Amino acid sequence: MSRRRLARHAAWFGAAVALTVAGGEVTRHVIDDDHTDGAAAAASPTTDIRFVQVSDSHLGFRGTANPDVTTSFQRAINQVNTLPYRPDFVVHTGDISHLSTPAQFDQAKQMMSALRTGAVHTVPGEHDSVDDGGRGYLATFGSGTRGQGWYSFDLRGVHFLSLVNTFTLEALGHLGADQIEFVRKDVAGLSADTPIVVFSHIPLFAMYPKWGWGTDDAAAVLNQLGRFSSVTCLNGHVHQLFTKREGNVTFHSATTTAYPLPRPGEGPAPTPVTLPPGKLAGALGIREVTYQPANPALTVADTRLA
Repeated sequence: MSRRRLARHAAWFGAAVALTVAGGEVTRHVIDDDHTDGAAAAASPTTDIRFVQVSDSHLGFRGTANPDVTTSFQRAINQVNTLPYRPDFVVHTGDISHLSTPAQFDQAKQMMSALRTGAVHTVPGEHDSVDDGGRGYLATFGSGTRGQGWYSFDLRGVHFLSLVNTFTLEALGHLGADQIEFVRKDVAGLSADTPIVVFSHIPLFAMYPKWGWGTDDAAAVLNQLGRFSSVTCLNGHVHQLFTKREGNVTFHSATTTAYPLPRPGEGPAPTPVTLPPGKLAGALGIREVTYQPANPALTVADTRLA
């Protein structure tokens, strides 16, 4: 994919992202409403892991950027449920709600209960802890987790880590000493050829620190993952598709089901982007894109200026 195409696609939103883990490598594409991508995925070996990432649904948001976030979230759920295969799981990478109210969490849980998948996993966003330090999120989605909601699980030889970097954030996302120690112990017994997939809401790389798009102590976790041959980190928060590779780690930022945000540095702040009249429906009409490993030389500035 050229940098110009990547820049144009960065504003896409309103869709789910399908991912496949095969041979330790993770590939992804935005799900097409008519599933022109489905034949290849359905025919992939049963040893492959196929899951779907949705993010930043912001249930409860009211604004011109998207006057009906419930419908756009439901569209993503419908995309998952009409796939020609049943994904192993669906993960929501945060900002499930907009104001972390009980009603918003309940609505999200009810909607996600309709997903046709083996399991549903979540991590919280900063909007999921408004005024309550994450208590409402944990009461709804925290069963079986540790600390502030972190956990791990294994599936067919792949190790998944779900991390929380939004409950104690200041200028940037923050993991904290307890969670870093959890990761150290969690991966200590794994062999170096175990594929690792990490979920978080805020990026674990410095995408654009001026807007809080990074995690101040992420290096402490990434250093512990340095011995693994394949590490993939999936995040939400930035409301746009972005891929970056640093050494053995590939970072993928997900699109949003709610509303687009400006690309890094375009505008004074990451506020919801209101599309011109008639463009909202077009932005929801997403075609398939298959992502290959990113060019290590690709930077945020390259994408923004392309």
